[in-house]
Amino acid sequence: MKTTLLTSTADHSADSDDDRASAWVALLDSPECTSHDRAEFDRWLDESPRHVLAYVEAERAHQAAAQLKDDELLQAAARIVWRATGRDNARSRWWVPTTLVASLLVATVVGVSWLRAPGEPIVQHYATAIGEQRSLRLADGTQVMLDTDSAIVARFGDDRREIELDRGRVQFQVAADAKRPFSVKAGDGVIRDIGTTFQVSKHADSINVGLIEGSVIVSSGVAQAGSTLNPGQQISYDRSGRMTPAEPLDLNVAQAWPTGDLVFKNSRLDTLLTEMNRYSSTKLLLAEPALGEITISGVFHIGDQASLLKALEQGWSLRAEQGQGGEIVLHRKSG
Repeated sequence: MKTTLLTSTADHSADSDDDRASAWVALLDSPECTSHDRAEFDRWLDESPRHVLAYVEAERAHQAAAQLKDDELLQAAARIVWRATGRDNARSRWWVPTTLVASLLVATVVGVSWLRAPGEPIVQHYATAIGEQRSLRLADGTQVMLDTDSAIVARFGDDRREIELDRGRVQFQVAADAKRPFSVKAGDGVIRDIGTTFQVSKHADSINVGLIEGSVIVSSGVAQAGSTLNPGQQISYDRSGRMTPAEPLDLNVAQAWPTGDLVFKNSRLDTLLTEMNRYSSTKLLLAEPALGEITISGVFHIGDQASLLKALEQGWSLRAEQGQGGEIVLHRKSG
C-alpha cells in the first residue's frame, strides 16, 4: 500500500485524494500513530467533504482487504513486494514523508488562513424543556429533531457547519452542501457527515451515535482511526474518548422517538421507567429493586404516564401509590 502523504493544494485531483486517504488509513492503523498525526488527520478531513468521502472509501477497502489476509495468493504477492523493496527502504519511505507532511500541512492551513480569513460564523442556540420535543430547520436546510431536555449550539460559517451537542438527544437529517462540511461535536468526539440521517445522544459523560441512513465518521480525542458507521450501526464513547462498538441499532426503535413514541422490546422495567421519566415531571418509581427485572414489550407515547400505569396495572399485576413528593411508586399487587 502506498504510504506517502501529499500536502493539500487548491487544485488537487480525485486520485490524489484517494492516495492521501489510503495513506491516512495505513498511518492511523499503525501502532506508532501519535496524537500529532491524529491532529493532522482531523485537519485534513476538515479541509473538504471530498476528503471525508475518500477516507470512508479507503477504510472500506482496507477492511475488505483485511478479510482476505489469509488468502495464499495475496500472501505470496506480499512476500514478493517485501523482498523487492526491502524492509529498511520501506521504513524510510514511511517516516520521512510523514515528518515532512506534518509540517507542510500546518504551513498550508496557516497560509490559507492568512490569504482568506472566513467571516464570523452565525451562532444560534436551541433547547427543549423536560417533556418537550422540537423540530426545526436550520439555515442550510438541515432538519433537526431535539428530544426532551436537549440543547445544541449551531455555528455556521462560510466554509463549514458545526453543531455542538451540550446535552440530550438529537436527530440530524443533513442537507447537502459540498462547500461546507457538516460536523457534530459531542464531548471530546466529532461526528463528520456525508449527507445522512443520524442520531447523537449525550447523557453525563456517555456519548452514543447511531446511523439511520448514509455514512458518518466518528472520531475521538485519542490517537486511533475514526470509525465509519453504516446504516443500522451505532457506537459509544466515554469522556476519555475511547470508543466501544454497541449492539446493532434497532431502526424501528430509533425512528420512533422523533414521532413521539417509545418502543420497548423485552426491556427491563427499570430501564423502561428511566426512559419514560425523562419526558415527564411525574416520576414513576419502584417500591423494590426486584421489580426492575420484569420484562416488558410495547409502544408508549412520550409523556403519557397515565397510559403506562394502566398497562402495568392490567398486564403485569402492579399497583400504583402516590408518594409524598409527587412521585408514583409501583408495588406488587397483594393476593
